[in-house]
Amino acid sequence: MKRAVIFDLDGLLIDSEVVSHQLMDELLRQYGYSLTKAEYARIYSGKTGIGNMTHMIETYHLPLTVAEGMAWEAKREAELLPTVRLKPGGAALLAWLKARGVTVVLATSSKRDRAVDILTRLGVVQYFDDMVFGTEIERGKPYPDIFLKAAEKAHAAPADCLVLEDSEAGIQAAHAAGIDAICVPDMKTPAAEFQQMTAAVLKSLDDVQAWLTQPAR
Repeated sequence: MKRAVIFDLDGLLIDSEVVSHQLMDELLRQYGYSLTKAEYARIYSGKTGIGNMTHMIETYHLPLTVAEGMAWEAKREAELLPTVRLKPGGAALLAWLKARGVTVVLATSSKRDRAVDILTRLGVVQYFDDMVFGTEIERGKPYPDIFLKAAEKAHAAPADCLVLEDSEAGIQAAHAAGIDAICVPDMKTPAAEFQQMTAAVLKSLDDVQAWLTQPAR
């Protein structure tokens, strides 16, 4: 068993990626464009909100600033977030890890207030020993910074940590940090080259406990 387990948030612990896709697609449709789920999963999943907004504005030459885009997104997201739920097995896995003395850290590209509010509403914030947010690091996924920071906060070496992720960018970040990763896909099953960077690809968080209790884990 690893000393620390590092959880991604969006798409891994909560089913919010569908909301993020909806937000970006709605904004683009105001200017005559659209964004498929496949495009969102390939280009934007697992990345920071500011980075995604900047990329989208530059790619589609949208007549607004990043600040204006983020303000619109924040207002619209507040209307949709109450529909977001925990992924199956999430609460049970968190409780199981804490009962065994495993350090649990959140590593999310999200802002602090958003992440804490969601986890509080869903009744699982108490399981986390510490958290790392996108505002605390200079480089987002696929760079390793966020997971290295999470390991530091867990007071554990990268080799003693495990990352739970859903996105290809997150898998790359964990691999670059030298941390084993389990992928639980959300909107997109990672390509073979990314699957090779993982310790396992599982169907749901329900399967993680069984994987961790196998011999030599």
